[in-house]
Amino acid sequence: MGYRVAIIGATGNVGREMLACLAEREFPADEIAAVASSRSQGMEVELGETGKMLKCANIENFDFAGWDIALFAAGSAMSEKYAPIAAKAGCTVIDNSSFFRMDPDVPLIVPEVNPEAIDGYARRNIIANPNCSTAQLVVALKPLHDAAVIKRVVVATYQSVSGAGKAAMDELFEQSRDIFVGDQVEAKIFPRQIAFNVIPQAGDFLDDGSTTEEWKLVTETKKILDPKIKVTATCVRVPVFVGHSEAVHIEFEKEISAREAQDILRESPGIMLVDKREDGGYVTPVECAGDSATYVSRVREDPTVDNGLALWVVSDNLRKGAALNAVQIAELLGRRHLQKAA
Repeated sequence: MGYRVAIIGATGNVGREMLACLAEREFPADEIAAVASSRSQGMEVELGETGKMLKCANIENFDFAGWDIALFAAGSAMSEKYAPIAAKAGCTVIDNSSFFRMDPDVPLIVPEVNPEAIDGYARRNIIANPNCSTAQLVVALKPLHDAAVIKRVVVATYQSVSGAGKAAMDELFEQSRDIFVGDQVEAKIFPRQIAFNVIPQAGDFLDDGSTTEEWKLVTETKKILDPKIKVTATCVRVPVFVGHSEAVHIEFEKEISAREAQDILRESPGIMLVDKREDGGYVTPVECAGDSATYVSRVREDPTVDNGLALWVVSDNLRKGAALNAVQIAELLGRRHLQKAA
């Protein structure tokens, strides 16, 4: 007997990717419901590449009773309103929005990093999925932290437009086309032109000059990995459709060489090490798009600090950064707690 799973926000980029991940990983679901806002009621979405079409239900009158798991991918406002309703009805919520991430009663989970934290899910019956840039970062940091204890992380992100939604992807496409044909470029989603440009702002500005995206990366990394780690981040939006990249500089308490780090990363769950010291001997967003791994390249020693390393981390933000991680959480939940499916 399998699970009954509802996908909230099934028509969006992440919701569709969740459906694809459920199908690809053969998640033990007897029934999957596609749920969206009233605007998308009746729209059909495909369950991955199975050819099976699901008709979207309206979340405003969706009854969560009898459903085992709800994967939320509809934004903070929808999660704030409907996730507690689902949880109260006995349906465990795995939420991709930022709304519950820093709630002390809600575990924030990356299964390769802190699977044991899921044991506290019953306090709210809600589990949070981290920000896309955080997920790939902590997957790369965890095995190195275990080996040599991380003191400080300095990270610069190069984040694709898909992290800001479908309208952002459309804006990059439209601006690129307008430039090629000589039309006027208009910025609607982003504060500056994104095509053939980089924007040193992801999210809204806070009083200290950082942005909300940078705040998420810092606070979520500390909650997931270790609150004692010092983290500073600069998040940059780049003209890439899918795939986030990160330049990561790490300072450790113990000595660790680049070769030792490579050996550790090569054997770590969720990581694919591609690190040849030659032209093209690394991974870029083009290669990672559609893949589930977190890719690590350019591992080298940082001579400017004691026990320092630098590395390059790339991952498909719609998969590991969102949809895949949520499905992996559901699998973990089933193994450790629900144990309904054979």
